[in-house]
Amino acid sequence: MSRDWDEVLREHGFRITPQRQLVLEAVNSLGHATPETLLAEVQKTAGAVNLSTIYRTLEVLEQVGLVTHAHIGHGAPTYHSVDEDPHIHLVCDTCSKVNSIPAESADVFVQLLRDQVGFETDVAHVSVHGQCAECLERMKLL
Repeated sequence: MSRDWDEVLREHGFRITPQRQLVLEAVNSLGHATPETLLAEVQKTAGAVNLSTIYRTLEVLEQVGLVTHAHIGHGAPTYHSVDEDPHIHLVCDTCSKVNSIPAESADVFVQLLRDQVGFETDVAHVSVHGQCAECLERMKLL
C-alpha cells in the first residue's frame, strides 16, 4: 500500500492496533474480500479475533479512507483497498467470478444520467451482473 497506514489513522485520531494491521494486510493481500473471508485470513495469525472485531475495524478503516466497499451480491459487502484504481465490478451470476474494469468505462452512461436526470453516480460502488465470457462459451457448447 502506498500510503502510510499509521499516519492516516493518526491524522483521524486513531492508532494502528495489531487487529487493524492484520485487517489491512488481509484486505490488501486478498483484493476483494467479505468480512467473513477477512476473518478467516486474520485468524491464521490471530485466532482470538472475532467477526465483530472485523466489522468494527472495517468501519474505522473506511471512515479514514483506507478501504472501501461494494455490494457485489446479495450477501455481505466486499471490501478492498482505496489505493486501487476506481473500478466497476463485473459479477458472473453463473460461476460467481468477479472481474473489474476501469470506472472510466462507464463515463458515457454516467454523463447521460447527469444530463438527463441530474443524477451524480458513484461508480466506486457499482457492480454489473451477467455472465462472464467463459460461462457464455460453455453455454454455447451445450
